[in-house]
Amino acid sequence: MTNSKKYIYALGRRKEASARVRIYPKWSGSFTVIRKDKDDISLKEYFGWHKYLYEDALYPLTVLDKDLKKTIDMEFRVEGGWIRGHAEAIRLGIARALTELSPDYRTQLKPYGFLKRDPRAKERKKPGKRKARKSPEWSKR
Repeated sequence: MTNSKKYIYALGRRKEASARVRIYPKWSGSFTVIRKDKDDISLKEYFGWHKYLYEDALYPLTVLDKDLKKTIDMEFRVEGGWIRGHAEAIRLGIARALTELSPDYRTQLKPYGFLKRDPRAKERKKPGKRKARKSPEWSKR
């Protein structure tokens, strides 16, 4: 896509994943993932056979309006984490961008929790432990 179009930008994060979302209003309805050092790919192809993740990422659009998908273009740049984190980061980015597009959408998205970042992350490893909480095996002798 060309960068000459006017767009709305938002950032979504989940665990180690972050997604930069651009919404281009009044276009054809394509969702593109822009990958570093690779060709651009559609969102449906990016999630492949993980259909539930594709639907989860686009859930804010489903809640608002079915026809909204056909009237906007979206670009996603996803980094870090893995595919589940990517889907949830994209979901948060879409919800944030849609509220900038129209403030009326905020009242519809807020009850579903789409505008809140999930703060859970991996706990750090502690000294003397094997993982964050797992202790070494105790031996009597």
